[in-house]
Amino acid sequence: MVSFEMNDRKKIGLGLTGFGVFFSFLGIIFFFDKGLIAMGNILFFSGVALTIGLKSSLQFFMKRSNYKGTASFGAGFFFVVIGWPILGMILEAYGFIVLFSGFWPTLSVFLQKIPILGWIFQQPFVRSFFDRYRGKRVPV
Repeated sequence: MVSFEMNDRKKIGLGLTGFGVFFSFLGIIFFFDKGLIAMGNILFFSGVALTIGLKSSLQFFMKRSNYKGTASFGAGFFFVVIGWPILGMILEAYGFIVLFSGFWPTLSVFLQKIPILGWIFQQPFVRSFFDRYRGKRVPV
C-alpha cells in the first residue's frame, strides 16, 4: 500500500503551491499584474517540486505526453515575465489544462468522499459525469 506520510518538505510544498495559486489569483484580480502573476508561477512551480519531489516533477513535466502542456506553460510564463500577462495567462491556462487533465478522475473520487460536499457529487446527474472518467486514474 502506498504511504501518504506528510513530512515537513511536503507541508512546505503544499503551502508554496497554495500561495502560488493565491498570488496568481491576485494578479488576475488586479488587472493582470505581471509581478504578482510571475511570483505566483514561481511559487507554484517550487511548491509542486517540493511536494512530489524534484525527480518526480522533472519526470512529470518532461513526459512525452506532457510536452505540449509544458511548452505552453513555459511560453506563458515567458510572456508574463516580458510584460504580456494576458497572452501569458491564456497560454498558461491551456498548458495547465493539458498537464493536469489526467488528475481529474482522482480529484472526482476525492470530492465524492468529502462528508457534506460529497453528497452533492454523489447525485445521479453529477455521478454519471464522473463515472465517464473513473477508469482513467493517474498515479502521482
